[in-house]
Amino acid sequence: MVSRVRVWLNRTYAENVFFMDQLRRNPSDRAVEIHATHGDPDSPVLAAADTAELEPEGLSPAAYVEYALDQCRRRSVDVFVPRLHQAAIVAHRADFAAAGTALLAPPPEAVAVFEDKVIAYEAVQAIGVPVPPWWRVRTADELVAAVEAVEATGHKACFKPASGAGGVGFRVVTRAPFSLSHLTGFPSPYVPLDLVVEALRSAEEPVDWMVMPRLEQPEVSVDCLTGRDNVLRMAIGRTKNGRRRGFTLHEQWLEPARRIAEGFGLHHLSNIQFRMYDGRPVLMDVNTRPAGGLHQLALCGVNAPWAAVQLALGEDPGTIEPPFLGQDYTVVSGARPLRPVTLPQQRVEETATLLPAVPAPADAVEPAAGAPLPL
Repeated sequence: MVSRVRVWLNRTYAENVFFMDQLRRNPSDRAVEIHATHGDPDSPVLAAADTAELEPEGLSPAAYVEYALDQCRRRSVDVFVPRLHQAAIVAHRADFAAAGTALLAPPPEAVAVFEDKVIAYEAVQAIGVPVPPWWRVRTADELVAAVEAVEATGHKACFKPASGAGGVGFRVVTRAPFSLSHLTGFPSPYVPLDLVVEALRSAEEPVDWMVMPRLEQPEVSVDCLTGRDNVLRMAIGRTKNGRRRGFTLHEQWLEPARRIAEGFGLHHLSNIQFRMYDGRPVLMDVNTRPAGGLHQLALCGVNAPWAAVQLALGEDPGTIEPPFLGQDYTVVSGARPLRPVTLPQQRVEETATLLPAVPAPADAVEPAAGAPLPL
């Protein structure tokens, strides 16, 4: 009898409820039990897991590693998919292996390269992957000089943190003065240059930003699965052009992604993003973790999360070719269950460990208006 696999996802994105769904629907029908931890009690990943706990807040990276090792020992975790404090965790791979846990993450050397976008751009440029021009800025004067250099080429300037993920802090610079047009409609990523300069001059500490031209669509995210032998097992591009999404196996996207994944040893799952600059694909970003949209490869008949778990367990899934490319699609939100509401009289420490998730019955309906929530 094949034993079940115990997988842990720590403080991950809400979209990874689909990652968990795919693990359970693996083609081998092998039993998978999922443990999840998060700092937000209303994260849907807690409700989607078989067991779940709230994570302690304020831990240093070193303290978090000790917390993670304890979780792996107590929960008999076979495969750990770390997002929070990934760099600190992968530096202790041997300690997790001693606890019986395989890390579904690249080695520390690879993670270190892509933690800083400037270092990453310099590194990939050195192996022949095209990148857009960029400027690292820390002061208002440096920002203005970089913006003027970008605009001199006929492009709009944008900036983002040199270290960061998920598009946090990304803004597009505009010369238009602040007006009511900025306060109508939905919030925009456009910010007037004079307001940014004023904010920088009054800031107590310097920033660490990367200024570059705003890149054009299409955006192509290449999901990669790489073995510890540095050989790529899977590379499939997901295209994005406005609301329209699709898939591609064109080598103009896959070849540079392959060069990065294999050249830097991005073991297990990674996501390498490209956009267009002056009519050619250039690197936009590299994520050393599974992408939030990885589950969309199911539309191509591919279960990438399960193949990655197999690889982490030493069971080589071989080369993964999509049996077909799914039709173009768009992404819409859907409802997911949450864990029961915490009773007001309960103390915070009483909710530190949550009970195993109980899935909602298939025929569940919303309570009538004014009806109490189920406890």
